[in-house]
Amino acid sequence: MAVLLKMTNFASEMKYGTILAIDDNPAILTALRICLEGTFERVLTLPRPDGVLALLQQEKVDVILLDMNFTLGVNSGQEGLTWLASIHRHNVNVPIVLITAFADIKLAVKALKMGAADFVTKPWDNDDLIRTLKDAIEKTTHVDTLESVEADHIKRVVDQCHGNISRAAELLGITRQTLYAKMRSGERGVRREE
Repeated sequence: MAVLLKMTNFASEMKYGTILAIDDNPAILTALRICLEGTFERVLTLPRPDGVLALLQQEKVDVILLDMNFTLGVNSGQEGLTWLASIHRHNVNVPIVLITAFADIKLAVKALKMGAADFVTKPWDNDDLIRTLKDAIEKTTHVDTLESVEADHIKRVVDQCHGNISRAAELLGITRQTLYAKMRSGERGVRREE
């Protein structure tokens, strides 16, 4: 039970890297910064999307929260879709969550078909927004299997020992027979992945 509580505390304390929020409303950017700075290591903001491509060349960003309308009086969402496409052409792996006060189902479906990770409406619920952003990041984060991590580690140890299986088994704290078995299962795993 204590281990579970420690793991839960660790997960809740973990920060999620860098988020870039793009919105033309300074009050929205301030509210987002306050809402997100406990969850993200860095919260970057831009009042317009014009500088986003240059910023992405200089900064590693884990997720983008992109407003859909930047021109006063325009609420079609087309600007956000245009920037979504432009950002994805240059940075395919960065998840983009779109946010707008003028949402409709057709717009949300179109955004998702164009590669948006998700769609949020203003005003937002802080917990839902944070969960949506975390989910967007986690969907794009590759996690190695325990088997592949073990196989890589065994290969490095065997290489370090210049192929001396007895020495490698000793360093790993296992028998030679166990090491041979793990090496064979690791080879099968590599073949399965190919």
